Amino acid sequence: MANSEGAGPPSVRIGDVRGSAFSIGGTDVSNSTVNQGGSEADAAVAGPTAEELLEAVRDLRAALVRLPRSDGRAALDAELDSAAEELESAGEEVRPGLPARLRGALERWAPLVDSVSAATALAALLTSFGG
Repeated sequence: MANSEGAGPPSVRIGDVRGSAFSIGGTDVSNSTVNQGGSEADAAVAGPTAEELLEAVRDLRAALVRLPRSDGRAALDAELDSAAEELESAGEEVRPGLPARLRGALERWAPLVDSVSAATALAALLTSFGG
């Protein structure tokens, strides 16, 4: 059997399976899977942890030290410092509103951090929170 493009070995593509049970395998091999996922709570669990977000905030703060001093840098550093304190005190939970505040800070100070890879890494984590 050819793949969907008509050439090469057979291929299988499984998209998103929710609330289903299926078995894959030949005569001597069988793998069974039961998928109960699909809730919004499951999606939240898959997002970054508070620890990952804290690490990204700390990385950006460290990168800011290498930038020239300015009012903008001081303001962004203060916002990141506040976010880091909140993440440290929150334990494993990211409090509602924090991702939006961090996203807003990155947007507000984009010209300052445009070339800082740590800002890109933090922004990538924040996208998984939606909004």
